[in-house]
Amino acid sequence: MGSGLVDSLSGHRVRLVLAFFAIYVLWGSTYLAIRVAVETVPPLFAAGVRFAVAGTVLYVSARIRGAVGPSRPQWRNLTILGALMFLLTYSGLFWAEKSVASGIASVLVASVPLWTALLEMFVFKREPPCWTTLGAVVLGLGGVATLALDPGGGRINLLACLVVAASQIAWSLGTALTTTMTLPRSHLVTSGGQMMAGGAMLHAYVNPVVALLIGHELGGEPIGARTIVGGVLVLASTIALLCRREAAVSTADSWISGGEEAS
Repeated sequence: MGSGLVDSLSGHRVRLVLAFFAIYVLWGSTYLAIRVAVETVPPLFAAGVRFAVAGTVLYVSARIRGAVGPSRPQWRNLTILGALMFLLTYSGLFWAEKSVASGIASVLVASVPLWTALLEMFVFKREPPCWTTLGAVVLGLGGVATLALDPGGGRINLLACLVVAASQIAWSLGTALTTTMTLPRSHLVTSGGQMMAGGAMLHAYVNPVVALLIGHELGGEPIGARTIVGGVLVLASTIALLCRREAAVSTADSWISGGEEAS
């Protein structure tokens, strides 16, 4: 066996070990990092910062390396997926980790295949119901119910566990919808766009609500009908502005792409 082939196989093994290290150690430790973060930082703010920054880095790096930006319909699809897979999924997870141990939260997150199987069988009708699959689903639901019981004193963290489970249903729905949507060819552009959209929505839609609740709980500020109506109007205007911004970004990407082709 030539030395070149040996070096190639050795390099492959090293990359494989590093990849599994990233999956099992780095990715697995994020749940503990979330638990530590939400002890001092508002959960939804922490999630918004995380994905806004990560999404921007991915998107910009991909565009600098020549990846084609999303079209206007693709931005719409990325925004929908960002709402499902980052706004709903991680707002629920970050909030729940204020009262659920990070290990339990990570196991509940592993229920994604369970919800995906149910959606594929009973909502999208892509797979016929199978007794083996249904048995596995029932087993998984039993595990979710078991984890909802706190061994320390028999206390039930049912609400937080249900929030985590529901957030994973949102992720599973986004995963299922991905196969039906037109998305950018670059996976980095797709991932970055989803994260940016989800992070922007976490900041824009949730932070005003959090501020109202903090003022009510800590400052004794009243929340009446007038405050609720005003808040809804402000959030509605924010949604409209974000939609307009997405259209502007799409137009700018088209202009940049056109300039690159002309040059």
